[in-house]
Amino acid sequence: MTAFHNIVVVGGGGAGLRAAVAIAEANPLLSVAIVSKVYPMRSHTVSAEGGAAAVIAEGDTIDEHAYDTVSGGDWLTDQDAVEAFVEEAPKELLRLEHQGCPWSRRPDGHIAVRAFGGMKKKRTWFAADKTGFHLLHTLFQTSLSCSDIVRYDEWFVTKLLSDEGRVHGVVAIEMATGRIETIIANAVIVCTGGCGRVFPFTTNANIKTGDGMALAYRAGAPLKDMEFVQYHPTGLPFTGILITEATRAEGGWLLNKDGYRYLQDYDLGKPTPEPVMRSMELGPRDRLSQAFMHEHAKGRTIDTPYGPVVHLDLRHLGAQVIDTKLPFVRELCSKYERIDPVKELIPVRPVVHYMMGGVHTDINGATPVEGLYAAGEVACVSINGANRLGSNSLPELLVFGARAGQAAAEYVRTLQKGSTSAAYAQGRDEERRLTKELRKHDAGTERIADIRTEMQTTMEDGAGIYRDGDSLDKAFVKLHELRERFDRAAVDDHSTTFNTELVALLELDFMLDIAQSIVACAIKRTESRGAHQRTDFPKRDDEKFLAHSLVHRPNKVEYLPVTITRWPPGERVYGR
Repeated sequence: MTAFHNIVVVGGGGAGLRAAVAIAEANPLLSVAIVSKVYPMRSHTVSAEGGAAAVIAEGDTIDEHAYDTVSGGDWLTDQDAVEAFVEEAPKELLRLEHQGCPWSRRPDGHIAVRAFGGMKKKRTWFAADKTGFHLLHTLFQTSLSCSDIVRYDEWFVTKLLSDEGRVHGVVAIEMATGRIETIIANAVIVCTGGCGRVFPFTTNANIKTGDGMALAYRAGAPLKDMEFVQYHPTGLPFTGILITEATRAEGGWLLNKDGYRYLQDYDLGKPTPEPVMRSMELGPRDRLSQAFMHEHAKGRTIDTPYGPVVHLDLRHLGAQVIDTKLPFVRELCSKYERIDPVKELIPVRPVVHYMMGGVHTDINGATPVEGLYAAGEVACVSINGANRLGSNSLPELLVFGARAGQAAAEYVRTLQKGSTSAAYAQGRDEERRLTKELRKHDAGTERIADIRTEMQTTMEDGAGIYRDGDSLDKAFVKLHELRERFDRAAVDDHSTTFNTELVALLELDFMLDIAQSIVACAIKRTESRGAHQRTDFPKRDDEKFLAHSLVHRPNKVEYLPVTITRWPPGERVYGR
């Protein structure tokens, strides 16, 4: 079957909803479709806990937010994008305020802000510790007022239709029925989030399988800075569930097995005075995750069935602070660890959290493929460089979701009509391919779960917090082997109703592409910068690598200069 919309937004999370609303506001006559593999309120944006950064407090400035972002990204950020981001972030958060987002307040009624890692001023807006939940609710409710937005909930996009360097729509499966539909469009905006599930321990939901990155990659858009994978220093063991950075913003401590606040040994703070003692727990995420690895090497972590851990101590904060500002953290600890953080230590370990890399876009979300845009974690503008500062991601998806939506609406307005016959033909080919996968009755010799587990283990062992040339080369060879084995995998479930096994097969296909691109970029970057730490090349090399990596299919890597407007490269300094 075939449908038509002027613009298709792939992904119904924060970036996708903001893009769709921006299109509706720019031109109410345009037909906009949101195609999401989950109901929008189940998108991963809902799990963001700590807050959203934007300048509003007295004594803070736009320039300071920009500098913290550039420095935190180890000078791999594009500074023109950063300047636009910090300028527009307060406007986007105030817009949400007017739409009903329940930001936490100070006693005088003004917006409350908290400290966050790598930022020298308090500028992170929050709604207790359920910021993403309330942000997504607000955006979703706003989208319901736009009558021209059509939702395809629980549809899985398998292919971008493109011809002669231009996108013409998508092919998607309705999960409830197995119906395959070609959706023709003048423009497509990819807003599918990250790809943390290529690693075994991650804060990411099961839906974060890199679909959008792989779709754009296969359509001809390069991926940028894929070697930069952010580990969050405080995830729960086994589940990987995030314990928000807000716990440390409110005064939580990280302790090794001896009960010692070990971060003071890693140039992130000193024992006195007390404000500095607090600041060391709010160092950037890459530095804190690396400090954990050093503690483990020294034998100062605690062994568990799910790997080494340290402790997060909130006990001194007291029940009132925890119940007022961190209620969700207490709920998560109770449900998943059977502990009460008011009285007990929380076991935590670094877990994969965020991709600094993604689909290469310009400052308005446009990719090199005509008619294709991207926004949110799936995209790389780049404002995050080699390490994202906590609480920058929520305003990023708002600022660049809006920009991508506005740019796509303008593109469609000026578009000259062209032939879509090739797109229709590609849609029919994709429908035949998917039907063949579903009806393939000769059982494959390889299991989806086995290949996925081996891929995740390979990525953790070869491209984790610390890498070297040998580990990366071995990972690349292993991923090539897994790609060959994937061709011998098949599904046992041949039904058409909510066939999650078929979805898992398609997701794994995408994840293998993404895993290979991460390793290919990491092999080429022979330096250490931010979240990319090469033990065989421990120094940052601005002369050679003050540049973005661009990987084209199949795994061809080239470099693009970083845009520097005002802040030349310098030393990253924290806790002083």
